[in-house]
Amino acid sequence: MLRTALRNVLAHKARLMMTALAVLLGVAFVSGTLVFADTTATAFRNASAKSLKGVAVSVRAEGDPATPAGEEEGQRTTSLDAALARKIRALPGVASVRPTVNGEATLAAKNGRPVNAGNDSQNLATNYLRDKGGKDSHFPLKEGRGPAAEGELALDAKTAEKAGYRIGDTVRFATDGPALTKKLVGIVTTDDPQVTAGGTLTLFDTETAQKLFRHPGQFDEIAVAAQDGTDERALTDQVRTLLPGKGVRATSGADLAAEQSAQIAENTQSLTKTLLVFAGIALFVGVFLIANTFTMLIAQRSREIALMRAVGASRRQVVRSVLIEAALLGLVASAAGFALGLGIATALRPLLNTTGAGLPDGPLVIMPAAPLSSLAVGVVVTVLAAWLPSRKAAKIAPVAVLSSVDQAPPARALVVRNVLGTLLTAAGVLVMFYVSTLTTSTEPHLMTAMLGGVLTLLGVIVLAPLLSRPLISLAGRATTRWFGVSGKLAKENALRNPRRTAATASALMIGLALITGLTVGGHSAQRAMDGEATQGLAADYKVTNSTARGLDADAAGKVARVPGVAAAAPVTSAGLDTRGRYAVITGTDPKAFGKAARLDFQAGTLDDIGPGRIAVSDEFAEQAGLHVGGTIDAELGSGTDSGTDTGTDSGTNPGTGTGKNTGTDTGKARKKLSVVGIYTRTRAADDALGTLSDVLPYSTSSQELENVLVKAETGQAPGLERKIRAALGDSPLLKVRSQEQLVKENNGPFTTVLNMMYGLLGMAVIIAILGVVNTLAMSVFERTREIGMLRAIGLDRSGVRQMVRLESVVISLFGAALGIGTGIFLAWAGGSLMTTSMPLYETVLPWGSLGVFLVLALVIGVLAAIWPARRAARLNMLHAMQSA
Repeated sequence: MLRTALRNVLAHKARLMMTALAVLLGVAFVSGTLVFADTTATAFRNASAKSLKGVAVSVRAEGDPATPAGEEEGQRTTSLDAALARKIRALPGVASVRPTVNGEATLAAKNGRPVNAGNDSQNLATNYLRDKGGKDSHFPLKEGRGPAAEGELALDAKTAEKAGYRIGDTVRFATDGPALTKKLVGIVTTDDPQVTAGGTLTLFDTETAQKLFRHPGQFDEIAVAAQDGTDERALTDQVRTLLPGKGVRATSGADLAAEQSAQIAENTQSLTKTLLVFAGIALFVGVFLIANTFTMLIAQRSREIALMRAVGASRRQVVRSVLIEAALLGLVASAAGFALGLGIATALRPLLNTTGAGLPDGPLVIMPAAPLSSLAVGVVVTVLAAWLPSRKAAKIAPVAVLSSVDQAPPARALVVRNVLGTLLTAAGVLVMFYVSTLTTSTEPHLMTAMLGGVLTLLGVIVLAPLLSRPLISLAGRATTRWFGVSGKLAKENALRNPRRTAATASALMIGLALITGLTVGGHSAQRAMDGEATQGLAADYKVTNSTARGLDADAAGKVARVPGVAAAAPVTSAGLDTRGRYAVITGTDPKAFGKAARLDFQAGTLDDIGPGRIAVSDEFAEQAGLHVGGTIDAELGSGTDSGTDTGTDSGTNPGTGTGKNTGTDTGKARKKLSVVGIYTRTRAADDALGTLSDVLPYSTSSQELENVLVKAETGQAPGLERKIRAALGDSPLLKVRSQEQLVKENNGPFTTVLNMMYGLLGMAVIIAILGVVNTLAMSVFERTREIGMLRAIGLDRSGVRQMVRLESVVISLFGAALGIGTGIFLAWAGGSLMTTSMPLYETVLPWGSLGVFLVLALVIGVLAAIWPARRAARLNMLHAMQSA
């Protein structure tokens, strides 16, 4: 039976090629994901090991007291100072200490544009610490020298190239305030993963770094190197005895490495799981292709199997032969898939880094688990898919089959299948209708939605043979009317074996259902995000600061004096607590705000707002029981002794909020405020709206503006950005964005992830296309004699080609109809879970995209039929009629 299996594999190379390709693609995804995860984790560990090389003890400042009022922005107090560093250096067993100062510096490129603006976590800045040789071994010099004075700095090579700077150039940058300038005296190299993945690195001498980010003599970290033979943990205990107390922690190098390793594993686990989900989808779709292929191969080898049974082969031997054939196919395809997966793993890192993932460079790492898991998955999936066809083969009677090549499935089997499909579909639909009533995307609700989606898809797959008859008959009317005999034959061929047609269409249906659901949900979410990004905004530009610091209080006045500006509305916010309700009140100049924002007042007007007089949103009015003419005793401000954190995003909210922790005490005060208006709530105005003088002293941005909304004069908006930047000092930290830029920035990460998911799901569609090609090719072989007879009674070669093409198109359109319909239903039902995070979310059908999917199905049908149609048309008429 082993020899028989080997002979069958070699005898049907062309027919099994498509099946092998489906297994190959699915396994490639699995292996690529596993290798990518191992490679990324190893690269992070290597980068971490390099940064910890020689570090026996790390002393870090954590949870230091907030910056006292009156201190310069950007500077922070720490308990790590030069005196502590000297004490640690004097301990026995200490070889050296390296005190460092860390911060962020946003650079302006030579063309004036910010480099990595708004992405401060990757705009690294630290001190260049000279050793006895006058150099810093952590940052090897590539060109020039290290910074040694206040007016000097150094950049890493990639940053200098990106920004267009050379030695001797004057570099503009900002840390947490106005733009500064220093001379570039050195270019270094670094293996810091954040920098190699697209971040920037700026180096200052120690005194300058302390002035910018700390205070003279203070540091963020003291790295301790031990002498040979010194016990790390014992040295760590000694260091702890010198620490001043709260806010400082000493960790041994081994413990720090273990912490970072655990963090790396956690960070990479989520991405790995996501990619494996899509690999599973690809394999799931491949199951239909594999099962379909083996079912048809067995039907074609019915006489061969019957003869084997007649000469003594048992049912178990027949099953074993088919499963061995599947295992051999899975083994070969899995090996090729693993090789392709190495290419996928190599391409994933640069692809994800374009989205700002910040993955470090590193060699490809292949752990034993990756190839073993890939081979096991490929073989197991292929064998499982071939199990039912093998049982069918074992049931072939030695004599009865000799007169029939292709029998229709028993009616009773289809009845059982239809009942099961109906129950699964009904259960899935009921669960999804329940999901449509939910409004929060908690983990249990998401799991319920996933369960409902899976049940619905499985139910439609099981019901596909039943659904194929009416839908294909409907399509057949069109093909018969437009293409005559060829169209009618195509319809009959598709209806001849409902199970085979359903299995072929189901693979395409799954791919299109997922892509359609993703498209409808993504399009609806993008529409909601577009609306939220500019909700209530009439301004042409929004000016913000990309760090925790807000804009100067006179920033709006400076912008208002720029030629071409019609109005500049200052915006800030503060906490408002009244009648047991907490809200956010926006402070502004009502007159300028009226030109820069759109508010729909239900009572009162914007002109009624003044000192001590506020307007409130309809939602807040209802919650707190407020009405026009009433007076409230409110507590303004949200300051505490340790700082404030408003949690409002500065990049997407068009009206208010920098959402940064300022680390200052804004203070609180009780004030009596009169309610003079009620408006429909919008992001531009939050819960309440008052004057700047009432709100600014208690604002969450330390008595600074959170943003300025700028309305341009008619026809003056183009080019106004540069003038606004110049009026405010042109700091690299300034963000002057138009409405289009706000929308783009708001949707950027979401769009990137969406496009990546499209690419991943595209793999399932490719496998589905292979399934259509494979089914048609084998169907042509199955109908060789029939095609010969059709040719004999007058159907020419072009008619045969047209018949096969139309059959392919009909099957593809059937799969598309099921997939698109199911995808729309799942997206609609699951969309309710988005309403909490996106109040403006509503299901919107992207008719253009849905039309493209239908056209795509048509194209798939035509392309998939090219080879089978050509093969059918080239059959020799006489030889075909003589075939068994």
